[in-house]
Amino acid sequence: MTTQRPNIFTKIKEKLSLPKPWDTVIIFMLNILVAVPVFLIAHQNLIELNWPYNLDRILLFILILAVIQLLLQSLKTIIILCVFIYFISLIYGTVFGEYGFERVFEDYRYMIYSMSENPKPQDLIISKLLPFPNKSKIIDAVDFTNPKVRNFALMATTRHFEQAVKQYPKDRKLIQCFAVFAEIKHRWNYVNDPQGREYIAYASESIQHFSGDCDDHAILMAACIKAIGGTPRIIHTGGHMYPEMLIGDKNDLETAMYLIKKVLFTEESKNQQIHYHIDERGKIWMNLDYTATYPGGPFMKEEILGELTL
Repeated sequence: MTTQRPNIFTKIKEKLSLPKPWDTVIIFMLNILVAVPVFLIAHQNLIELNWPYNLDRILLFILILAVIQLLLQSLKTIIILCVFIYFISLIYGTVFGEYGFERVFEDYRYMIYSMSENPKPQDLIISKLLPFPNKSKIIDAVDFTNPKVRNFALMATTRHFEQAVKQYPKDRKLIQCFAVFAEIKHRWNYVNDPQGREYIAYASESIQHFSGDCDDHAILMAACIKAIGGTPRIIHTGGHMYPEMLIGDKNDLETAMYLIKKVLFTEESKNQQIHYHIDERGKIWMNLDYTATYPGGPFMKEEILGELTL
């Protein structure tokens, strides 16, 4: 038996090995495929040194390539098995909403976008946070051009605060966005997703019953705000999502606080603080979570793990 073991092991190695020079080509391709997501994770979690031409990130990528190349070279006798395991993991992540092919591509695109001159600097924050879960599905679900969404948002602006719009015409868009918040807040009914499944409802779907969980509420609120010219974003805190609306600078915040506390939500905001975030550009975003009874109500969770500007 002892003399047969090496022979069996040798046969297994021969079956799993690739002939030269294909082993080198496959190892290089697999190295690139593995290095990209590893680099994205490192890029998002390590402190940027702000070296000229992003040299710190270039050196980081080269280092990751070198380390992975050494590992793959040591495993080249079973390279077929390595390739198989890698693609199975990405296919699994794609099917079940974890880190799959689409997420790798999107995160790489946003990383390159953030390292170049960015015409939309509010999106820079995405590259500094964790990958946003189900990002593509959520973007699709915010169907603000759907007539149902647009008509509902218009209805909300006629049902709430019409007199305030006449009194403060220069703040019309801000007041109308707050009207959308008031209407959805009044109607929303929290309902869990189906057990064991993450169900993401389109905004036009949620309008039918005004029911769903936190991500459904965030999608509906964001779509309606966007349908009347506002700028929303969705915050991910780990187990919870909520919408925010761009207010502007500190002068705009003062206007919003006055309207909330003195004109539009006087009872709900009485003796309460206004809660908001300031992004890296100094722009202010106000909380519109379903747990808040007025715009800028208390955050359900403070820690931010991801942000998606729409």
